[in-house]
Amino acid sequence: MSDSQSILGLIAGNGRFPFLLLDAARAKGISVVVAAIREETDPEINARAAADPNIQVYWLSLGELSRLIDTFRAAKVARAVMAGQVKHTQIFSSLRPDWRLAKLLLNLRTRNTDMLLGAVAKVLADEGIELISSTQYLEPLLAKPGVLTQRAPSEDEHKDIAYGLSVARGLAAFDLGQTVVIAAQACVAVEAMEGTDATIERAGALFRALDSSHSVLSHALTVVKVAKPNQDMRFDVPVIGLATIQAMARAGATCLAIEANRTLLFDEAAIRTAADLAGIAVLAQSAVTSP
Repeated sequence: MSDSQSILGLIAGNGRFPFLLLDAARAKGISVVVAAIREETDPEINARAAADPNIQVYWLSLGELSRLIDTFRAAKVARAVMAGQVKHTQIFSSLRPDWRLAKLLLNLRTRNTDMLLGAVAKVLADEGIELISSTQYLEPLLAKPGVLTQRAPSEDEHKDIAYGLSVARGLAAFDLGQTVVIAAQACVAVEAMEGTDATIERAGALFRALDSSHSVLSHALTVVKVAKPNQDMRFDVPVIGLATIQAMARAGATCLAIEANRTLLFDEAAIRTAADLAGIAVLAQSAVTSP
């Protein structure tokens, strides 16, 4: 392994994703330089670094692109990954761009996730830092095709999945969100800035507000989450975790459909157990076919 390959830069957002990637890289003997985002990263990352001399943590605020570059270059980082979400609401409320990021933002045609992160990736590349896919270290966590739970989707849930896929793929093409919630082939909620779990919670609240005695719609919700048509696996990879199943259970959702080989499952065993206990069917299928 060359010196440039023995060090990995990790741009860490929120959640468990950065920790899973950190563990995977260290298991391969790779030293990790963590750029922790003050507004997002779990402070537990400091404890990991304190226990392992091959992990260095540097805390940065959102918008400090120049400092990120300087940090990685000083640590001889030539390859980096992004792991963990940065909430869209944080970008709009907490972002204080330095001169480099401000210049980048002014030159963007649109300020969606793909455009912004793609531009950041180009700036990093121009500085000799290659942004690589996080799945390079986490391929075992990609969902395999098939039914992942004891219960398979029912005939009605398959109909909702088919409709949801058409809506979700259209939505994802505009880089607005990747999740829709369907009931009786009607779209109950679509994801925007709030994220997957909040979208599910909103769908549940909408249905709880209905007068079920007069509603012609089924109160069983189906959640469909897809990758973007040309998903850049370097960032914004679809992720499902235990919290998603818990949100579905609270909302009264009975089925989850995701794309195989393009969705990361964090703690698949826990996901399966929680889904089975809640009677939720989980289906991972090809990105190019529908049920």
